Amino acid sequence: MRDVFAQVFDNLRAHTLRSVLTMFGILWGVVSVVILSATGEGFQRGNQAVLETLGKNVAIVWGGRTTMQAGGERAGTLVRLTYGDVEAIRREASLVAVASAEINRSLRIKSPFNDASLQVHGIEPGYQGIRTIDVEEGRLLTDADERAARRVALIGPEARDQLFGTRDAVGSSILIRGVPYTIVGRIRRKDQDSSYSGQDNSKLFIPFTAMARDFPRPDVPPGTLSQILVAPHPPVVESLPGVLAARTGAIRDIDWPLERNVREVLARHKGFDPRDRDAIRVWDTSLESLMFGRMIGTMKRFFSIVGVITLLLGGVGVMNIMLVAVRERTREIGVRKALGATTAQIQRQFFLEGLLLTLLSGLLGFVLAVGIMLLVNQLPMPTRFQGMVLTWQSGALAMGTLVLVGIVTATYPARRAAQLPPIEALRYESS
Repeated sequence: MRDVFAQVFDNLRAHTLRSVLTMFGILWGVVSVVILSATGEGFQRGNQAVLETLGKNVAIVWGGRTTMQAGGERAGTLVRLTYGDVEAIRREASLVAVASAEINRSLRIKSPFNDASLQVHGIEPGYQGIRTIDVEEGRLLTDADERAARRVALIGPEARDQLFGTRDAVGSSILIRGVPYTIVGRIRRKDQDSSYSGQDNSKLFIPFTAMARDFPRPDVPPGTLSQILVAPHPPVVESLPGVLAARTGAIRDIDWPLERNVREVLARHKGFDPRDRDAIRVWDTSLESLMFGRMIGTMKRFFSIVGVITLLLGGVGVMNIMLVAVRERTREIGVRKALGATTAQIQRQFFLEGLLLTLLSGLLGFVLAVGIMLLVNQLPMPTRFQGMVLTWQSGALAMGTLVLVGIVTATYPARRAAQLPPIEALRYESS
C-alpha cells in the first residue's frame, strides 16, 4: 500500500496544473456546501433569537367582539378581560402553564434629572419569564412585591437613558404621575423587532397590584385588563407541527389547540359561544416561530442542495480527468500487466488516485470554508443573522457527500483501466 500511495502522489505531481484545476472543482463544491449550510443555520438561529426577545412560546390574549348570539347576548357584544379571567385560565385551561394579567398605559414619569412620557406595564412575576425580561443590574419583581403592591419598578435601558442619562438608576426614586416609586432593576438591552405595545427597552414595569391600585385604565370599566399573557406546556408546542401537517384549509382557518383551550374557558365565564373566534383575539408566537422555522428550514435545504450539486459537478470533472489519465497511460497499464500486475492492483491504483485527489481537494475546501466563516463572523451582524454556524450535521453532509463523490468518480475510471487487455494496451501506444 505504501508503494501504491507513493505512485499516486508521483502521478499527481507529474501533472500538477491538471491536478490543481481538477481539485478546484471539488474544493469549491465543499466550500459551497459548508458555507451555504452555515449561512442557513445562522439565519435560523438569528430569527429564533429575535422571536424569543418578545417571548418564548408566549400567546397574547385580547378581548374582542362577538359575532354569534349566545346566552341571551346579541352578536356584537364587547368582551372585556378581567383578573377573574386570569384566575379561570389558571384553574381550567389544561394546556396553559403560566398566565399573567397585564395593564399598560402611557404615563408621565419624572426623575431628579429629567421627565418623559413612557409606557408603564403592570405585570405579575410570571410575566418576566415568558417575556424574557432579564435584568443587567439589580433584581426582578418578586411575589412579595406583588402581594404587598409595592411601589417598585424595573426600567428599560433606553428609558434609563431618557430619565437618568448615563447615571446609575437602580435604587433611585422616580415619580409616576406624582406617585413615588423606587427602581430595583435595570433590564438587559433587547434586540427586539416585534412587539404589541412598543419596545421593552423604553418601558417601565411595576407590580400588577400596584398598577391596578395607582393607575387603573380610565377609558374602560374598573378592573379591565389590557391583555392576558399565557405560555403553554411544552408538549403543546411540540404538537404544533403535527397540527399544521394535518390541516385541510388555510393556515388562518386552523383552530390551534392553545387558542381553542383559552377560548373555551373564557366562553364559559363570559357567556359567548366557544366557536366564536372573534370574541377574543390571540397572537401565538409559537405559531410565528413554527412558520419562520419552516421557511428558514426550506432555505437551508435549498442552500444544501445547491452546495451538493456544485460538489457533484466537481466530481464529474474529476471523473473526466481520470478517464483522460487512463487513456494517456494506456501503455503504462499494458507494461505493468505484462510484468505481472493483476487487474485488482491496477484498479486499486487508479481508484486510490481518484479518491485521494477528491479527498485532498475536499480537505482543503473544508479548511478554506472554516477560514471564510471565521472572517465573516468578525463583522457586525444584522439582527436576524447570528453569523455562519457550522453544525455537525452540516459537516457530516459535506464529508459524506465528498466521500461518496470520491468513490463514484474513482470507481468507473479505475474499472476502465483494469479491464484493458495487455496486448491491446501495448499496441495502442506503439502505433
